[in-house]
Amino acid sequence: MSKVRITQVKSTIDRPEKQKLTIKALGLGKLNRTVEKENSEAIAGMIRKVSHLVKVEEI
Repeated sequence: MSKVRITQVKSTIDRPEKQKLTIKALGLGKLNRTVEKENSEAIAGMIRKVSHLVKVEEI
């Protein structure tokens, strides 16, 4: 599987609790924090739910 680099670019302040929990589950939580994950269906779904808060790059 390919890997993706996920960077949080917007704050979770005033966002629904589910979006905050999704960001936390991705290993993010602070602005400009970056993680690398395997691009599975579960991760892709999580990214889709918070796509307005993160930037995604294929590695």
